[in-house]
Amino acid sequence: MKLDSSLAAIVTGGASGLGEATARRLASHGVRVAILDQDPARGDMVAAEIGGVFCQGDVTDDASVDAALAKARAAHGVEHILVNCAGIAPGERTVARQRDSGALIAHDMARYRRTIEINLIGTYRCIAKSAVAMAATPPVTEDGGRGVIIATASVAAEDGQVGQAGYASSKAGIAGLTLPVARDLAGYGIRVVTILPGIFWTPLFDRIDANFRDSLAKQVPFPSRLGKPDEYAALVQSICENDMLNGATIRLDGAIRMAPK
Repeated sequence: MKLDSSLAAIVTGGASGLGEATARRLASHGVRVAILDQDPARGDMVAAEIGGVFCQGDVTDDASVDAALAKARAAHGVEHILVNCAGIAPGERTVARQRDSGALIAHDMARYRRTIEINLIGTYRCIAKSAVAMAATPPVTEDGGRGVIIATASVAAEDGQVGQAGYASSKAGIAGLTLPVARDLAGYGIRVVTILPGIFWTPLFDRIDANFRDSLAKQVPFPSRLGKPDEYAALVQSICENDMLNGATIRLDGAIRMAPK
């Protein structure tokens, strides 16, 4: 698939971090980009800078996603590219002690459920709704390809650390749905690929102590630094352009294998 102005894309979580870098890179190749995010101030700003459109939406809500997709399609037509970057990364142990009493307590189930709802179910919701529209469009590649869907998991899907039961299981779910969804959509010419990023510099790290950031960077074998959002976006570009990439999960991590904690 050649990236140019004939293509439309939707990037969830596109107002910041990996999603923003992806939106900017796709737009730089002429792709008409819609940003689906909950942050209207930043979403409008990024959309204006890349000549795209901001579509406020909550990936946990069907009606909200439907409205955002409708707005994006009204502006650009049906998407040929969907990149799922919306997500959260909470931390909580399965069993912990209360600070005041020292009593043992179990992981908060509402917090666990919310992590799954946003990261896993939210991703699948967007995939399914996007695929329905993509499947009805004319092919855009010589192989009969109609589009590509890219999801974002994490190396935590394979190397979940202490306190990451919710986050890791949500990301493992995304990795696990990649191949069956690719097989489901193969007959429609829609490819599905998941990226498992390692430790990347996102807005979260702007609020973290510099010494802690440095210690994280040193854990990466090579290059020994945090990943750059545009390096994630560059892999998105490569996936879009290489039509044989399908049903795969790709680690983008500098060879890191996360320690227990």
